[in-house]
Amino acid sequence: MSLDGIIFIVYLGVLLSIGLWFSRKSSESTEQYLLGGRSLGPAVTAMTMQTTAMSGFMFMGAPAMAFQYGWYAVWYAIGDAGGSIVNLSVLGKRMRRMSEKLGALSPIEYLEKRFESASVRVVGSVISIVFLFGYVCAQFIAAGKAMSTLTGFPYEASLIIGISVILIYTVAGGYLAVAYTSFVQGMIMVLGVVGIGILAYFHVGGLSGLNASLAAIDTSYLSIWGKDLAFYGQWGVVLGAILIYSIGYMGLPHVVVRHMSMKSTKTVKGAVLIGAIWNQFFIFVPYILGLIGIILLPTIADPEMVITELAYTLFPGIFAALLLSAIMSAVMSTADSILMQAGSILSRDIYQRFINKDASQKTMVLVSRLCILAGGIVGVIVAIYEPPSIFALVVFAFGTLGNTFLVPYVASVYSKKANAMGCLFAMIGGATTNIVWTSMSLEGPTGFHPFLAGLLVSIAGMIIGSQFGSEPSQDIQEIFEESRKKRTFSSGFDKNIARDLAPEASQISKLLAEESSSYKDNYS
Repeated sequence: MSLDGIIFIVYLGVLLSIGLWFSRKSSESTEQYLLGGRSLGPAVTAMTMQTTAMSGFMFMGAPAMAFQYGWYAVWYAIGDAGGSIVNLSVLGKRMRRMSEKLGALSPIEYLEKRFESASVRVVGSVISIVFLFGYVCAQFIAAGKAMSTLTGFPYEASLIIGISVILIYTVAGGYLAVAYTSFVQGMIMVLGVVGIGILAYFHVGGLSGLNASLAAIDTSYLSIWGKDLAFYGQWGVVLGAILIYSIGYMGLPHVVVRHMSMKSTKTVKGAVLIGAIWNQFFIFVPYILGLIGIILLPTIADPEMVITELAYTLFPGIFAALLLSAIMSAVMSTADSILMQAGSILSRDIYQRFINKDASQKTMVLVSRLCILAGGIVGVIVAIYEPPSIFALVVFAFGTLGNTFLVPYVASVYSKKANAMGCLFAMIGGATTNIVWTSMSLEGPTGFHPFLAGLLVSIAGMIIGSQFGSEPSQDIQEIFEESRKKRTFSSGFDKNIARDLAPEASQISKLLAEESSSYKDNYS
C-alpha cells in the first residue's frame, strides 16, 4: 500500500478510537450526549468552533472561487479571518449564561425558552433541518471527491466509506467525540494547508511572481472587482462577501451550540486568542492556492479539485497524504457537527417536545443516535444522485441559516424588549429574502449580496415585530439582566471564605517554614 494510503488509514483509526473512547461517558445523560456536559475548555472550544465553521468549502469551494474570480475572492477571506473573534466576543459569555439559566440543550430550544413561543421552535426546527441537510450534503460530496482522489475508488464507494467513519464515531461518542476529533482535525488542517501553501508559494516566485504571472494571463485577475470586472462598483456585493463569514457564524446552529457547551464564561478569553491565531495561519492559504492554480493548472476540468491536483502533481508523497488528510479533516469536522446538531433538533426539539415529553434519558440518547444515523444515510443517498457545486450549495445554505438565526441570537442577549413576534419576523423575513435573492439571481441587478439583503430584512423584522405581541415575561427579563452581569462574590462572602481558610493557611505556612529550615540544615 502507498504511503498516503497508510497515513490516511491511521488517521481514520484515530478518529474511530476517539469516538469509541467517549461512547460510555456520552451515554450517561442527554446533556452529556448533546453538550458534553458543558465541560469544554478554551483550546477544544476554539478548535471545534473553527473546524466546524471551516468546512470542505475551504479546500474546494474557496480555491475554485479564486480560480474563477482572481483576487476578488479574498474579500471572503478577510471576513473569515475575524469571524472567530466576532462570534465569541459578541455571543460567548452572555449566551453561555442564558442557556444554562434557561436549561436549554439545543440552540432551537434556547430560542423557544428565551422568546417563550412554541411557534419559534417549530419554524426554527423546520428551517434548520432543511438547510443543515443541504449543508451536510455539500460536505458529503466533498468527502466523496477527496476520498476518490486518494484511493482511486469510484465516487460512490468513496462517499460511503468516508461517511461511514463519520457516522460511527458521531453516533457512538456524541458531542464529546465530535469536539475532540475536531481538535485533532484542526491541527492536521493547519499543518496540511500551511505545508502545501509554502511549497506552492515559492514554486511560483512568491507574491511578486504570482501577480506577474496572473497579469500575463489576464490583468483583471488582479482587480478587487473580479475577473473581467464582474462586480465593478458593487460595494453592496463586496460588503455582503465580507459580512457573510465575519458575522454569519453567529447564525449557524451547529456553531452557536459551542457557546452553550463551554465549561464557564472564563473559557471565552482563551478560546478567542487560540481561534484568532489559528485563523491567521489557515484562512488565506486556500484562496492563494486557487490563484496559483490559474498559473500551474490552467486547463483543469474541475476547479474545486485545484488543491488536490496541486498536491499530487507537484508534491507527491507525504505532503500529498498530509494535505488530503487535512481536506478530509475539514469535511469530517463540519459534517459530524451538522449531523450532531440535526440529531439534536430531531430528538430534543421535535421528538421530546411534541411527541414524547416524558422520554427518559436513556430513550433520548437512543433517539438522538438513531436520528443522526438516519440523517447520515439519507444524506449519502442524496449526495450520490444530486452532486451539485460545493461552493454554490455551501454559500446558499450558510447564507440562509445565517439570515434566519443571526439576528434572533444577537437580539436574545442584547435586547430585553425583543419578543416572539420579532423573532418570527426576523427568521422568516431573513430566510425568505436570501432564498428569493439567490434563486432569482438578484445580486447582479441590485448590486446587493443575498446575505446583506437578508440581514437588513431580518433586522427590520426584529425591530418592527417586537413592537407587536407581548413583552417578555418578568422571569425572562430577570434572567436577561442576570446574564449581563459579571459573576462576582460579595465582600461579605469573601471575608467569610478568608476567615474559614485562615487556620489551614497558617498550618501550611508553618509546614513550609519547617521544611525550608530542614533543607538548609541538611545542605549547609
